[in-house]
Amino acid sequence: MSSQASLRSASAAWEAVFRAQVTVMREIQKLPEFKELSTREYDVLFNLSRCSSGTSRLSDLNQHLLISQPSLSRMADRLEAKGLVSRQSDPTDQRAVLISLTEEGARLQKAMGREHVKGIHDLIGTALSDEEFATLQQLATKLRQHVEAP
Repeated sequence: MSSQASLRSASAAWEAVFRAQVTVMREIQKLPEFKELSTREYDVLFNLSRCSSGTSRLSDLNQHLLISQPSLSRMADRLEAKGLVSRQSDPTDQRAVLISLTEEGARLQKAMGREHVKGIHDLIGTALSDEEFATLQQLATKLRQHVEAP
């Protein structure tokens, strides 16, 4: 494949992935479970739930989100005011802030997560076969790992 064809192929594939993601996310944001929390707020709770201790440094958590560090700090303030997360100084580094799910935050994340999985299935579950979904997951993971590689 020529260099120019390779450029066009990579660009067209990325555009297709990006447009699919935008289209799906617009519909996901309309789902009833996102009346209480925004998709971005839920994403914070979801990522915290994936931490083994339910706690993460704010800066580490930010690596998994599509928002800036200052935006995450403001969002953490809002989630803390709602009783869904707690924040404290990192005992090993006073400059760092640890953020943790509260019991209420964990409960809400699980409840919203169950509905979210159903909503995703209703939205895209019949678009592809199980094999195609497995291939899509493998390809998306491969792309992410390639970009994350040093």
